[in-house]
Amino acid sequence: MHRMKKETRGMWLGVLGVAIFAVTLPMTRLATGSTQDPQLSAWFITFARAALAGCLSLVFLGLTRSPRPTAAQRKPLFLAMLGNAVGFPLCLGLALRHITSGHAAVFTALLPLATAALAAWVLHQRARLGFWVCAGLGAVLVMAFSLLRAAQHAQGFTLEWADLLLLGAILSAAMGYVFGAQVTPQLGAERVICWVCVMALPFSVPGALLNWPTGEIHRASWLALGYVGVFSMWAGFFAWYRGLALGGALRVSQVQLLQPFFSILAAVPLLGEALDPVTLGFALAVVAVVFLGKRFASGPSPTATAVTKPAAT
Repeated sequence: MHRMKKETRGMWLGVLGVAIFAVTLPMTRLATGSTQDPQLSAWFITFARAALAGCLSLVFLGLTRSPRPTAAQRKPLFLAMLGNAVGFPLCLGLALRHITSGHAAVFTALLPLATAALAAWVLHQRARLGFWVCAGLGAVLVMAFSLLRAAQHAQGFTLEWADLLLLGAILSAAMGYVFGAQVTPQLGAERVICWVCVMALPFSVPGALLNWPTGEIHRASWLALGYVGVFSMWAGFFAWYRGLALGGALRVSQVQLLQPFFSILAAVPLLGEALDPVTLGFALAVVAVVFLGKRFASGPSPTATAVTKPAAT
């Protein structure tokens, strides 16, 4: 009975973590504004949210008296910082000024497969042929969605620039997850996130100051920035990792398949985006392929907690 309660609590914490991360897309869209009404720049959002999370991380590491990373741990932490604190939010912010968050949700649904594929290469984890077939099918679905949207926008059958930025965001996040996974067994998941944010402070604080907005910014955009800095970049990981520990990584990680739909639904009240049947259909198809692909992946990895982290760091 106690074990069942523990697993149930872990599952709900996992759902909470996924819900927090899912709101990252509409919140980032709210912070950047649109091409017609631009607000905070993607560069400022990238540096400011990392600086905010870094300051919170300093407090956490100080209160828990966490030891400093060793020389061997600093390289993967630095690569994780480049992916999670710089590459992902920057590419995402640049893209979301031109597309809807629902559009981005279809692309980010591929992140679990992209992370697993990179883990197979970097961490030498094996997967069956079925996994690679599903990975290829998922990529084809996302490309078909992108081409369809481009055709609807009268640009012909070609990738939009924002879609290439989304692909860059996915690859950056996958890189951050995998290299963070290398040091998670030694440091612990929470401390990996905190050290990543702290290591970014020498870049994030000056970057935020240099890119500080000069024009009038809507209050909603500032609040959205606060969300992605406090919750998306920092606090959300505590609920997510605790859920993985209590409920089991393999079981709890499956709830991240809900993330694209949470993102699409959150965009309705936050941004006034309509529920697009085409977007929902492609999101459902990609999630189904990801779910099938995970079943073909070979057993749990020793660093499953980091590798199964959802999108939107």
